Amino acid sequence: MKKRPFIHVNCAMSADGKIAGSDRKQVRISSDEDLSRARELRKRYDAVLVGIGTIIADDPHLTIKGASFYNNPIRIVIDPHGRTPKDAQVIDGRSPTLILTDDDCTEEWGTETETIKCGSPFSLAKAMELLAGFGIERILIEGGGKTIASFFKEGFVDKYSVFVGGLLIGGRDSPTPVDGEGWICENGLTLKLKSAKVLGNGVLITYDVR
Repeated sequence: MKKRPFIHVNCAMSADGKIAGSDRKQVRISSDEDLSRARELRKRYDAVLVGIGTIIADDPHLTIKGASFYNNPIRIVIDPHGRTPKDAQVIDGRSPTLILTDDDCTEEWGTETETIKCGSPFSLAKAMELLAGFGIERILIEGGGKTIASFFKEGFVDKYSVFVGGLLIGGRDSPTPVDGEGWICENGLTLKLKSAKVLGNGVLITYDVR
């Protein structure tokens, strides 16, 4: 098996298993305590990764408040077709940014943003191999549901933590933490419960992935 980074998926969902509304716009789910935990978590990883859907819907900056350029994690965006807006916060120069595209993408985003070609069609396995070659050993994935699902389907997730907040969102079209077309594997994927902790009006549940 080729080397790849350690992958930790961290997210928040409502009590009915949703991460956003049916319009896919961000909803405040985490308690103040969980938000503080999530900010501290970024400090333990070489990189923070999201998919292009999260960039377009939420425009996150993916940095640590008050941290310098080199003390922030590397920001990684999975964006096979080069849809990241030129004014997105993720390419604002506050920390290094890598945008993972397919080989046919011709978009460029400036001097602080590096484009990495990952096959045609886009290959997540090749992307992980290339990131390992960059010296990236630990990646924190923060969304969205389709990106998280793709990592689970490839068998790349090592740790999964989810904050279950005290609210309901509802809707058959509202996205879930592991979103997409259907089952990630036959009969589902077994997780090993490591801990459960109350954080404000919700519970943080942490699993190892078998």
